Amino acid sequence: MSFFGGGTDFPGYFKQYGGSVISTTIDKYCMVSVGHLPRFFEYTNQVTYSKVERVKKVDDIEHPAVRNAMKYLDMHELRIDYEADLPARSGLGTSSSFAVGLLNAFYALKGKYVDKHKLAKDAIYLERTLCNESGGWQDQIAAAYGGLNRIDFSGDEFQVTPIVIAPDRKRELNENLMLFFTGFSRFSATIASSQEKNIANNLTILREMQNLVDEVQDVLTSKTSLHEFGHMLDYTWQLKRGLADSITSEPIDALYERAKRSGASGGKLLGAGGGGFLLFYVEKDKQKNVRDALKDYLYIPYEFEDAGTKVIYYKAEYYDAQENND
Repeated sequence: MSFFGGGTDFPGYFKQYGGSVISTTIDKYCMVSVGHLPRFFEYTNQVTYSKVERVKKVDDIEHPAVRNAMKYLDMHELRIDYEADLPARSGLGTSSSFAVGLLNAFYALKGKYVDKHKLAKDAIYLERTLCNESGGWQDQIAAAYGGLNRIDFSGDEFQVTPIVIAPDRKRELNENLMLFFTGFSRFSATIASSQEKNIANNLTILREMQNLVDEVQDVLTSKTSLHEFGHMLDYTWQLKRGLADSITSEPIDALYERAKRSGASGGKLLGAGGGGFLLFYVEKDKQKNVRDALKDYLYIPYEFEDAGTKVIYYKAEYYDAQENND
């Protein structure tokens, strides 16, 4: 869940100007199970997601992240099952969470431990280089590390700094943020590609969005009313709308204005834009009004989480490539 600085995590921007974002992970999960497929079948790999793929060669796998991750880590004869709490292409980093979880599972299957930094870097390499998908770096980092963080980008590296605030204040922030599903889905890489092409024309906007990160961190870590967080969300959304025509639409703008008229002090569309989830900051005494105003859209309760990707069941499996070739 990206709050501020989105767009400055694109390499085309931060490698020259630096970049910063503030984001948090929430208790909605992508779950990946990986094991070696027994050698009883005509196919040697099975991948189950919204469809089921059964193939003999890794190169024949249609899912680009699975195919490229298996080749990258030299994985063979796998049964991979994927489930998620949230729909794909919805703006909450499901594809990057899947990439991080898949790589984490692959390493575990090999009996190897890798730290969060390497998982994030590997997932970025998988999605941005091997799969050639446009976009920023923040989703992979957030999924790997977990928690409410400030992430700074410079050169080819990043730094993750937890935002330390009192538990009561963090709980208040969580409880005053309302999440709604618009029902619209989109391919974020397409929108991200448009943003990347416009970086040179959007430098003023991106620098202002980057500067907001310092101001928001000051608000979160001080005694300033969190109501200001909502106003700043509204401001960064107005800035973000100017990055590309595809970020918003008339139906989304209408929903946003309806929520504001009903008591939301601010909000934003999450992810690259175009659809997915709308997030609003709403004081508790106005939350019923907002829910009533958006009653035709699914309200999603959630809580912040701090763990990031984790292995919940572990058993390394031996794989003998030579045995397979005999």
